[in-house]
Amino acid sequence: MALGGLRQRTLKSAIGCTGVGLHGGVKVSMTLRPAEARTGIVFRRVDRGGVEVRATADNVESTTMCTRLGGGVGVGTVEHLMAAFAGLGIDNAVVELDGPEVPIMDGSSAPFVFLIECAGIATQAAPRRAIRVLKTVMIDDGARYVGLSPSDGFSAAIEIAYAHPLIGRQRCEITLVDGVFKRELCRARTYGFLRDVDRLRAMGLALGGSLENAVVLDDEQVMNEGGLRYDDELVRHKVLDCIGDLYLAGAPILGHVEGLSSGHAMNLRLLKALFADLDAWCWETIGETTPAMPRWRAEPVAATA
Repeated sequence: MALGGLRQRTLKSAIGCTGVGLHGGVKVSMTLRPAEARTGIVFRRVDRGGVEVRATADNVESTTMCTRLGGGVGVGTVEHLMAAFAGLGIDNAVVELDGPEVPIMDGSSAPFVFLIECAGIATQAAPRRAIRVLKTVMIDDGARYVGLSPSDGFSAAIEIAYAHPLIGRQRCEITLVDGVFKRELCRARTYGFLRDVDRLRAMGLALGGSLENAVVLDDEQVMNEGGLRYDDELVRHKVLDCIGDLYLAGAPILGHVEGLSSGHAMNLRLLKALFADLDAWCWETIGETTPAMPRWRAEPVAATA
């Protein structure tokens, strides 16, 4: 996650968009608003009387095909927006929605990066805090794994493997510095396979999915006109998803993440395993190390804008 300087950051002004939810298929309007320092990222359901849920790991209620927050509210597909906040170093924001899901837009984080940059980024007085990984924490399911190890910045090395002629085994290694998220990752779209569409829709998922908001592959080729945005777009999107999921730590992470065929469920298991081991991490604020204590349990939620 981009550190973005020593002070917390929010948006300069409110900005909105409208789109369809990937899984529910319902039109949703979203407004990003500035928030006070130490607020974190808060989702507000304006169609539910303004009820709010903070974007933290302990508020995740589901990781089936997306990351969904619960907390009595229900906000789905938060990972691409969370990745944009992480990649641009946004600490505090209120996300207002009039429906149960963040709009999918084009299936990447690029539209959210555009919105944030159009709104502008404001530096706040409060110091920025990060979570420093002190020792390796690993989730290993045999054929799949994901782990965090110590590092002075945030970097990722993710692999995927599919028995498909256009994919095979792909690896993406990236360090989030100097605008790398915007240049190298944010345009990578979510993806799926044509053979799975009927099954997913029978489960009530991907009802809003189309070639306009996802890369779709049949048994031989990419079905989207124009093909892929990058030769390795699929694995880049896996890194994007991982960045969004890990920003549910409540702060940027100083650590290196490595994974093979991991996904939302494993990413959240990794965060919970990290926080469960108080010897594995600590808070760090402008060079000062503080005792391990989850932010969303230790700090009061400031009034939101």
